[in-house]
Amino acid sequence: MRFMVMIKANKDTEAGVLPSEELLAAMGKYNEELVKAGVLLAGEGLQPSSKGARVKFSGDKRTVIDGPFTEAKELVAGFWLFQVKSLDEAIEWVKRVPNPTGEESEIEIRQVFELEDFGTSEAVKHHEQLREHLRKP
Repeated sequence: MRFMVMIKANKDTEAGVLPSEELLAAMGKYNEELVKAGVLLAGEGLQPSSKGARVKFSGDKRTVIDGPFTEAKELVAGFWLFQVKSLDEAIEWVKRVPNPTGEESEIEIRQVFELEDFGTSEAVKHHEQLREHLRKP
């Protein structure tokens, strides 16, 4: 099972404040543990929403909305992608994360859909072929 683990943004992450050297070192150690355990598939910090955009869909119409976006607590500041056996295992790993802000913070865990979850339609087979193509060096 794969799980997306999302660190919620706050006023500091949205202001572009970088983590302290101490936090970077602690996160590096934590990420190393994830790699050694074969859990980490990907993980990155994200730039503030002021450097991003959203695309709003309304029927065939597309509207681009430039950042920054309000409600920092609803935004994502960083993520990991875990490969684990269960939600409980993902939770146990997340409990070990160094506090991302040093203050009150929140990390969200969401299971990723697997292609098998969608059956065996032609569209699913096409997605499987694309995934295999991406795996090739």
